[in-house]
Amino acid sequence: MTVTLLPGAPVPTTLAAAPAFDLEAVLASIDTMAAQKPVAAQIVSIANSDDTDARTLAQTLASDVALAGRVMKLANSAYFGMRGRVTSLQFAVTVVGFTTVRTMATVALTDLDDESRLPADFWRMSTCVALGASTLAPRFGERPQDALCLGLLAPLGVALLHHNDSDGYAELAAAEPTAVGLRAAEVRRYGIHAFRLTAVALEQWGFPPSMVTPLSAVDDLAGVDGALLRVALELAARLTVEDHVPVPVEELTSGQLREDAVPPVLDKVRAEADELRLAMLGE
Repeated sequence: MTVTLLPGAPVPTTLAAAPAFDLEAVLASIDTMAAQKPVAAQIVSIANSDDTDARTLAQTLASDVALAGRVMKLANSAYFGMRGRVTSLQFAVTVVGFTTVRTMATVALTDLDDESRLPADFWRMSTCVALGASTLAPRFGERPQDALCLGLLAPLGVALLHHNDSDGYAELAAAEPTAVGLRAAEVRRYGIHAFRLTAVALEQWGFPPSMVTPLSAVDDLAGVDGALLRVALELAARLTVEDHVPVPVEELTSGQLREDAVPPVLDKVRAEADELRLAMLGE
């Protein structure tokens, strides 16, 4: 977008002023959406309760046919290695795990399953992040299923910012070629970057620190808490971002991971990302 002050002298403009960004209002809007999807909201609430078992969770899940179908599809996907063998919802809940069911319910209640309301390639990127994090999780002492859920939910803040300022956020993202640069631009425009916004939302909904801390620590290159998420984001960018300039994974992980470990992970993500996206969206 340009404005011409003198004939033949186009001058680049800055982004339009950001709409007033009220964090509490954004989170409250999610609660409003949750009221319209009571089953998903109930699952988010009870999935980590000590007195919830697979049978109880499956009974609740059965009240939402679309969400139950997604859980069944994911349980039978290549990721869990149970293709065609999961025939009951209770077994599906056991296979994918309570955290994954809760993650899928969070996707549903925050409208992340509606691609028409999301930035372009949102799910292509998020499934690559999720699979990269899950595949590398054991190298960082993390559980693969927890890392999968972290990767799937990490971009929630991107969706929230996009919902609040769709044209402005699209222009912001187009103007910033690097992930670090985009987060800095988000802070300048909104006062918070997308991953930190995700962390605030997940913390409010009672997700465990293992899901929250990496999101806040993603830019702390000297720390270990955000290392797995950082490298997963880098691998996803290599697969999805045209003209991406690779950042050595040694730099992102303080030497915990070397470049020679990357090619097989990229191969696995390429092979499974599309099936994961289809399972999460119920397509």
